[in-house]
Amino acid sequence: MAALDVAEWATIIGTWVLVVGTLSFAYWQLRQAQRLHSATTVLELRERFYSPRMRKARREFSTWLLDKARHDDATNWEVGVFFEQLGFLTRSRVLEKQMVWNAFGTWVAAYHYFLTHPQNLIERWRKEGNDPLVFREFDWLAHEMVSFEARLLTRSGGSDYSVDDAKYVLEAESRQGADSDPF
Repeated sequence: MAALDVAEWATIIGTWVLVVGTLSFAYWQLRQAQRLHSATTVLELRERFYSPRMRKARREFSTWLLDKARHDDATNWEVGVFFEQLGFLTRSRVLEKQMVWNAFGTWVAAYHYFLTHPQNLIERWRKEGNDPLVFREFDWLAHEMVSFEARLLTRSGGSDYSVDDAKYVLEAESRQGADSDPF
């Protein structure tokens, strides 16, 4: 009878090990599929970011942001809306933060810096429109990208992102042609 008890326990334990192993493998597969989807989406967003239409919008928006005597409001919101959508997808974990930083972090930080300096236009637009959600996700994304980069730079002994970095990026954006090579 004792041998039968050992066999029964071995079967029960073996079954549980198999169930746990199967669930672990299924979770791993799901995680890999999510990562692949995130990577594919980021690559598609990069294609959109480099499309002639978006490059024209980036050139116009960066030129407007760099203009010290700029008029009150931008005429082209496509760049800000793009970053707003990117922020939403990242915050909701459809996209992985590190992938987004790698693909767009420099631009997100640069555009956000000039939208909030010397005057915080995002806050002004929120107050004027009585809408606290204006560019909420873009704002969140910019803070996440700068924080992520700061952590990486701290580990490698580099220096923090600066206004000169942001200005360099937007000056390059303002000089690009819609059909020119981005690099």
